[in-house]
Amino acid sequence: MQKPVMAVTGEETDEETELVPSHMAAATGDMPTYQIRAPTTALPQGVVMAASPGSLHSPQQLAEEATRKRELRLMKNREAAKECRRRKKEYVKCLESRVAVLEVQNKKLIEELEALKDFCSPKAD
Repeated sequence: MQKPVMAVTGEETDEETELVPSHMAAATGDMPTYQIRAPTTALPQGVVMAASPGSLHSPQQLAEEATRKRELRLMKNREAAKECRRRKKEYVKCLESRVAVLEVQNKKLIEELEALKDFCSPKAD
């Protein structure tokens, strides 16, 4: 089994590096190629960056955001449930009409079978 090829871009430093997939593997059809890339931010060691600069909110703002997300999720769920019920009704109607057609077809076939039995059976007079 072949090991992935490692291509180094830039100079290696003491900073943490990350492996990112290269687009070369898709073009050549070989094993995936990875490039070693240094982090894009240069923070002093021990400094952690928040998820986004505007994400520092008060507990009240966090609660309001959670409530808003919950209400949005519930609204989407109601719409999805409504659509699901509509599709189910449509499916049941389709099945009911198919049952009606098959019942009529079955009745005709039974009548045809009886007629053929009468035609083929010997008449006793």
